Amino acid sequence: MKLVTYTSAGNTRLGAMLDEKTIVDLNRASGGKLPVDMIGFLNGGDEAMSAAKTAVDAARAAGAAGASATGVIFSLDVPGTRLESPVPRPGKVLAIGLNYRDHAEETGAEIPKRPIVFAKMPTCITSTGAPVHLPKVSSQLDWEGELCFVVGKRGRHIAAADAMSYVAGFCNGNDLSVRDWQFHAATWTMGKGFDTHGPIGPWLVTTDDIRDVNNLDVKTYLNDELVQNSNTKHLIFGIGAIIEYMSAAFTLEPGDLVFTGTPAGVGLGRKPPSYMKAGDVVRVEISGLGVLENHVIDEP
Repeated sequence: MKLVTYTSAGNTRLGAMLDEKTIVDLNRASGGKLPVDMIGFLNGGDEAMSAAKTAVDAARAAGAAGASATGVIFSLDVPGTRLESPVPRPGKVLAIGLNYRDHAEETGAEIPKRPIVFAKMPTCITSTGAPVHLPKVSSQLDWEGELCFVVGKRGRHIAAADAMSYVAGFCNGNDLSVRDWQFHAATWTMGKGFDTHGPIGPWLVTTDDIRDVNNLDVKTYLNDELVQNSNTKHLIFGIGAIIEYMSAAFTLEPGDLVFTGTPAGVGLGRKPPSYMKAGDVVRVEISGLGVLENHVIDEP
């Protein structure tokens, strides 16, 4: 399934995509059995996921039969209907640094011996189609296309072999980075946590719809120029290793979001470095996960 958070006529609710343009409202399609928000839904675990699949199948069958679905089916072609970030306000937003060998090499960094974990701020999260801000305090705004995963089950001390059972699904992400602020201190927090600097989406693809998460093409385009081109098979630390390492320290909870790292091709790695400016359009495409596209504007 492609799970979404969508807004229509001013109401923001939980849905699933029937096709690239059509949304089924999961709460209404399930007769009120499912929550209206993503984190509430993820807290419902396997039972909620099964109910969502049943609701989607029923809505698809009703549509094929020509049945009316007023208040249940919504189209992105209708003005006032849009996709939000799949998880609008995650409890935790975590990320892994230098998780592709070629990216570490292009920045002159050592290959890490264990995952480099840092935090982004929940207020950085935004959606496909939304503007991202060129900060008032910096001109060094860089792109980082990444595979993201969302936690679907609460857990601590999770073994790598069991990790995938704790993942609800995957989406595109762009770990936008303000490079000069990133290196104000060793933690990277300030340069990674600016508002709007964590676009994700357009939807959350459940794990059962991903054939092999270790073999997904990762591409980033800046103004239609291909600037990053890699594959998740080149991750230094895979999903299992990341979850095992993080959960040794803290509890992972439904709705937590993790950026898994970016490959080579970022602006910092160019000679000379090159950064985004107002008017640029940045697009991230990962196999089977749709298109995440954002335009850059001066910070209001």
